[in-house]
Amino acid sequence: MLFRFLKIFSVVIITLNLTTLLHAKDAPSSFADLAEKLMPSVVNISTSQTVVTKSNPFPEFKFPPGSPFEDMFKDFGTPQKRKAYALGSGFIIDKKGIVITNNHVIQGADDILVRVNGDKEYEATIIGTDPLSDIAVLKIKSKDTFLPVKFGDSDKARIGDWVIAIGNPFGLGGTVTAGIISARNRNIGMTRYEDFIQTDASINQGNSGGPLFNMDGDVVGINTAILGQSGSIGIGFSIPSNNAKIVIDQLIKYGETKRGWLGVRIQYVTKEIADAEKLDKPKGALVVSVAENSPSSKGGILSGDIILEFDGKSINEMKELPLIVAQTEVGKTVEVKVWRNKREVIKKVKLGRLETSEDFSIKKAEGPKTTVIDGLKITVRALTNQDIESRNLPKGITGAVITKIENDSPINYLNVNNIIIEAQDKKIKTVGDLKNIVNSAIRSSDKTIMIAIYNNQSQKRYIGVKLD
Repeated sequence: MLFRFLKIFSVVIITLNLTTLLHAKDAPSSFADLAEKLMPSVVNISTSQTVVTKSNPFPEFKFPPGSPFEDMFKDFGTPQKRKAYALGSGFIIDKKGIVITNNHVIQGADDILVRVNGDKEYEATIIGTDPLSDIAVLKIKSKDTFLPVKFGDSDKARIGDWVIAIGNPFGLGGTVTAGIISARNRNIGMTRYEDFIQTDASINQGNSGGPLFNMDGDVVGINTAILGQSGSIGIGFSIPSNNAKIVIDQLIKYGETKRGWLGVRIQYVTKEIADAEKLDKPKGALVVSVAENSPSSKGGILSGDIILEFDGKSINEMKELPLIVAQTEVGKTVEVKVWRNKREVIKKVKLGRLETSEDFSIKKAEGPKTTVIDGLKITVRALTNQDIESRNLPKGITGAVITKIENDSPINYLNVNNIIIEAQDKKIKTVGDLKNIVNSAIRSSDKTIMIAIYNNQSQKRYIGVKLD
């Protein structure tokens, strides 16, 4: 009986393995057919712009960089005009000649030339640009008919999938490179809204703005950046097609982007903050500041809230929220799930339009020493009206100004003159309030608190603190 069972079980396993193999995609033996089909839709872009410089009227004199004499003698120079040239790539998405590329490829250009299929050259005009996502839409000035490519679903692109890049690296047009998707959801600090696809397909200077294709010949990314300046080291970054298409559609329709605006400053939720707030794990985006008269302020979002969901989409990490908000329709009323006072709260917010970033700037201040908070191993004093005025803080704010931090303090990474304004979701009205909350936390079982501070770089932050 056991033998019969094992025999049947073995047959089942073999069948499953064969099924898996049949459905698995083999590594392509050649990319030639695919490349031949796609290359007429990929273009080389060259730009020129006039740059005005001033010659040194006294070349015999050399001054150190940054010297005031250097700037002074520059003012006496003779203005000279010269042409600066740049190269990049792009791809056609409409038979009438609409071309997609990176904004940095054409930024500041006086003239834009597009070479199609390595042969015919056309002038192009700008339909719209978006520096925040580094995307530009061009229109070829011609009545000719062109061969377009279509966008694929970048959300379906998996790590390990084969991809090819076609572009104009170092001016060598019609260059094809192949590789795989190496990673997803990369953030490299290049643009405001980042969710890059990482690939090991060789991408070099001149590839910017070119397409990253899947094996179906669909564009799944716009090649935008490389790691390092010397050339490809097998780490390139592409804007996912699903993110790019939202921007492109708006640029074509309006000539500009219309991004959703929530009006909050956020930070990561650390393990310490999650423990203090009784979250099951670090997740979401912690609201540091709420802009006055913003959609968030009108919708009841408060400083200290942890945003867990936005418009039905879970926020697992802080970095996910800005992109999701930006891609949401302006004027739409959305549900925002927040964690407040250790429970879930639903708020409805009508999104505004992002015009400019909010200014949360504050000035530095100094102050005398007052009271020692033993549990935090810091010395603080009460926040004064003079502090509020000199630092341009919100009216009515209260708190304790840090004047000394011991080396073994659990918050020794903070700085003197940082202001503690909240602890355990309670406003610090007096120095005594802070002392009492800290002492109470020390007597508790978990000995963890969350505090809110204003630092000296114009930012409000929340910090989870484990007390001894």
